[in-house]
Amino acid sequence: MSVSFKTLDLNLLKVFDAVMEERSVLRASQKVALSQSAVSHSLARLREMLDDDLFVRTATGMQPTARALTMAPQVRQALRSLEAAVELPTFAPAASTKPFTLAANDFTTMVLAPPLLKILGREAPAIDLTIKPVTRIDLAEQIDLGRIDVAIGVFSSPPSRFRTALLFEYNDVLIVGKRRKLGRLDKAKLATLPLVVVSFGGEQEGAIGGFISERGLARRSEMYDRPALERALSDSDRPPRIAVSLPHFLALPALLIDSELAAIVPRPLARALEQAHAITTYELPYTTTPVEVRLLWHERVEDEPSHEWLHEVLRRATEELRRGG
Repeated sequence: MSVSFKTLDLNLLKVFDAVMEERSVLRASQKVALSQSAVSHSLARLREMLDDDLFVRTATGMQPTARALTMAPQVRQALRSLEAAVELPTFAPAASTKPFTLAANDFTTMVLAPPLLKILGREAPAIDLTIKPVTRIDLAEQIDLGRIDVAIGVFSSPPSRFRTALLFEYNDVLIVGKRRKLGRLDKAKLATLPLVVVSFGGEQEGAIGGFISERGLARRSEMYDRPALERALSDSDRPPRIAVSLPHFLALPALLIDSELAAIVPRPLARALEQAHAITTYELPYTTTPVEVRLLWHERVEDEPSHEWLHEVLRRATEELRRGG
């Protein structure tokens, strides 16, 4: 009987593959979730189509014929290819060596990298990370080109091609060197302090309202609530004195120790600096607007399992950060 692939029932090949693997009609029926009689009937149809016994029943099980042995590898490969084509792809972090590239500033890197690396060490020890500065690159272009898997930062109304998810919120606090005793911090005392702030770009670099926009993506450049500070001291004879403006947070501990300077920083960063340096934190005598730190990625990777896993791991790292205080 001549065989036409156009009329071939692919379920027959699934039965064939199961019997080849199990060498038993009973075990094959369990594997493909059919009755024994249905498996036997499928084998009979395939035998008739191919004009070959395919399997011979023996005391040790169903033994394949030469034709079956020739067919088996190609049938197995074809079925696996079809399975891969129709089923959602999976990602196995424990066995993966896939590298990921993140974009983040030194603040988010300092607070999130430790819990993130602990999780990776436990669950994905062969995965490598590259962290690029979110502040000195054309971030939108790098994400568009696929050179950055996910960015972490504060963004304003990102274009529709990007997706975002909230990681955590924070407000501002004041930090000083531990030897500096401020006592009760009120607005009058705050007005006398020489302040250090962090800004990733000013008006001369295109910043508007504390945000820099590139290709429609606006990221926060001023890392403190300047409007709230100015409002708080608007009635003071002394406007706030920004004694030092830095492009990063790294130098803050060295500047504060044994100096009169005070810095306005994100609360999670203050906690991290207190653990590693001689730093004291004070509550500001005014309310700052809560800031949302978000993940940002391109829509084309929305459903990729590896990216979904990366986002989930970053959220878990954030939960560990919260549990730590």
